[in-house]
This record gives sequence, C-alpha cells and structure tokens, in this order.
Amino acid sequence: MTERLAALHSWLSGEVALSDFTIEPVCGDASFRRYFRVVTAGGDKWVAMDAPPDREDCRPFVQIAEQLRSLGLHVPGVRAQALEHGFLLLEDLGAVHYLDVLNESTADRLYGDALGALAVVQACAPTVGLPEYDAALLLREMALFSDWLLQRHLGIRLDTAQQRILQEAFDLLTESALEQPRVCVLRDYHSRNLMVTSSPTPGILDFQDAVSGPVTYDLVSLLKDCYIEWDPARVESWAVGYYQLALQSGVLRHEHEQKFLRWFDLMGVQRHLKAAGIFARLHVRDGKPGYLGDIPRTLGYILQLEPKYPELEGLCRLVRLAVQG
Repeated sequence: MTERLAALHSWLSGEVALSDFTIEPVCGDASFRRYFRVVTAGGDKWVAMDAPPDREDCRPFVQIAEQLRSLGLHVPGVRAQALEHGFLLLEDLGAVHYLDVLNESTADRLYGDALGALAVVQACAPTVGLPEYDAALLLREMALFSDWLLQRHLGIRLDTAQQRILQEAFDLLTESALEQPRVCVLRDYHSRNLMVTSSPTPGILDFQDAVSGPVTYDLVSLLKDCYIEWDPARVESWAVGYYQLALQSGVLRHEHEQKFLRWFDLMGVQRHLKAAGIFARLHVRDGKPGYLGDIPRTLGYILQLEPKYPELEGLCRLVRLAVQG
C-alpha cells in the first residue's frame, strides 16, 4: 500500500468513521488525481478522490460542485472533505460513461440531455471569481502542440517560416475565441466525463478547472469529441440546434447567428491543437501512452475544415506532419 493510499484509508476509517469497507481503484483522468470506489459492508458506495495538495487543489471542485448542484445539475455530492490532505469522499455516479453507450441509436437522446444541461450551465452558472480564458491561456494551450507533439514526441523542429505560419494561425484562433460571448466553461465536457445516471441526467464529472470563456468551447468538447467521432453534417446539425437553445435561454443573440458556426469550428481547432499536445505530453513526461491513439482523430477534425477555411491551409500542412509522424 502506497503512502497516499494508506493515508486515505486512515482518513476514511478515522475522521469519516467508515468501517468494514473496501477500496478499489477506478479509472482516473489525465491529471495527478486518482479515484477509488469505496464500498461498505452494508452496500453503500462512494468515490474517494486523492488529489495530492502539492499538485492539485480540491477547493475549486467543492465550490463549483455546490454551484452546479444548486442549479439542479447532477454533479457528485461531497460526503466528506479533507482539503489540507487532498482527499474528498464523493457521491458515486456509477460506472457507465457516455462513451460506453453512445451509438447511432442512442446519440440523439444522450446528446439532447447533455446539451440541455450545458444550456443550464451557460445561462445560469456564475462566472464571477472564475479565472479568465484569456489570450495568454489560449496561446499557452496551443503551444502544447508544437512543444510536446511536434518537438518532444516526434522530433520535428519547425523552421522560421513554419513558426510564422503557426503563430499566425494561433493569432487567428485567439481572436475568434475572444470575440465570443463569455460563459462558465467547464473545459472537459465530453463523453468520458459524462455519466448515464438516474434523473437528472447526465452526471457531470471533472469541472474543477472551470473558467470564464468562449460560449462554443464546451459545445466543441462535446460534439467534436477526441474519443468518438460523428458525421460532420450530424455534428453541425446538433450545433445549430444548440444555437437555437442558447438563443432561447438568452446566452446568444440573433446577431450571433452569422458567426456562430465559424466560432464553433475555430474553437475546435484551438481545442484539438491543445488536446493533441496534452496527449503527447502524457506519454513523454508522464509515461501514459494510452492517449496516443486518440491523436489522429483529434487532429483529423482540423484537417476536415481545410476546404471550408482557406486561412487554415498553412496550419493544416503542419498538422499533417504530426498525423504522418
């Protein structure tokens, strides 16, 4: 038993006063957090979060969870907390992720539920006190593509002309993101973080990094998912449907209609550059190669847009270097 796991066990049996329970690891995320399913002899189930305080801060999770639950959204309730140690005991939302059950026949219903919940977040969740998804953060994220995927993983060094092309693309994507209406952005609203639960559904995980940012970011996370891909026409139909929902809820206005799909598409480029860089970093730095197989799908979304957006031609040439390896 590791030192952290022993400390978690001691906290659960001591301060939390659980007795006769078992702890089993469950799938973690791409951070330093780990999760364990805690099952008591009486059949009660909880999920324990282990977030080392020198690496992660549990306080945003607790604060944002409370805000989202107050809106009627299904996020894990906090049963007990030891913030100084990085431990939380959470409601167990089960083991069925959207990714496990999404298919041609279930997609409309599941995405309908997820889009409805997203509309509540964007219309009602406060942005006061959240970090800003500003130009500096957008640019740092996109730099992960060149720093970790091209250079450190693939050993590709860009020449001066290629660096200029990349920077021009980054500037274009940043400008598009910053001109969008600002909402609460959960940042990881996708099929691995949405759970099939009893009403209200879906169960929502991994929102502690929420920021005040572009209205299309979480929509792109959901509909242009790095882990599952749909026909582009179907994705656009879902996105247009969400525009109408956001219009009705006051998140968007009629004058946004002409720009909305461009915002959506270019936001996807920003997110997919970031995600591909993170997947490479998880392999190179953290010894987690499991996400490398998602890179071609993730970057493929960018290449799909080349015929529609000639201004992305130079970036797409660089993306092909990464896809071809």
